[in-house]
Amino acid sequence: LAVCGALPASADETTATGNRVFFRGGFAATNSGRGGELFTDGHNTAGQNGGTGGYYVGAGEDIMLTKDLWGMMKSIAVVGEIGVEYKRFNSQTVANSDTRTVTGVSNGGLSKVQITMLTVDVAPKVKFMQGTDFQPWIIPVGLDFHVISPPSNQTTVLDIGVQFGGGAEYRVWKELWLGVDARYHLAANQTNSVNNYGTVGAYVGIGF
Repeated sequence: LAVCGALPASADETTATGNRVFFRGGFAATNSGRGGELFTDGHNTAGQNGGTGGYYVGAGEDIMLTKDLWGMMKSIAVVGEIGVEYKRFNSQTVANSDTRTVTGVSNGGLSKVQITMLTVDVAPKVKFMQGTDFQPWIIPVGLDFHVISPPSNQTTVLDIGVQFGGGAEYRVWKELWLGVDARYHLAANQTNSVNNYGTVGAYVGIGF
């Protein structure tokens, strides 16, 4: 005998993948300002460019690795985050490496110098309460690649480091999520400048 009617979908067919793209923004602060350097303010020749607080914007992707900690614990998921983040810590009109009084061969004057950093990260993100509308999460440790601007006194811009973080997100409609997070980034200071910083902000995630 044939049975008419649609069969119920399996759990795998009705469960979201857990993959998301996200867009972040908020407050950023570095542990130490870069005032007094050659490229940031010409060694304080006409004022200091040493502020430590600013903002960040970023985006990235969460890729689901496991929804049950590889069979060891239900409701705990692990995703792989790949993200990019831009930060502006300070901006002042100051002397710089192109100012006549700083570099004898230059003929420039004072100009606005932006203290910025670009970070690309790859990090595991452990999400709790998987399958619910509210999901807190932590980053136990992640890998960072940094580019600072302007260059350091040694004319270097590249650095590496690690990050630690935590946050939570809430599903507001279908696969639209709103979240908050806080992170701390510990750099290796390969540029001979202190590049450690922290961020606090919010983000929007879209599942796919």
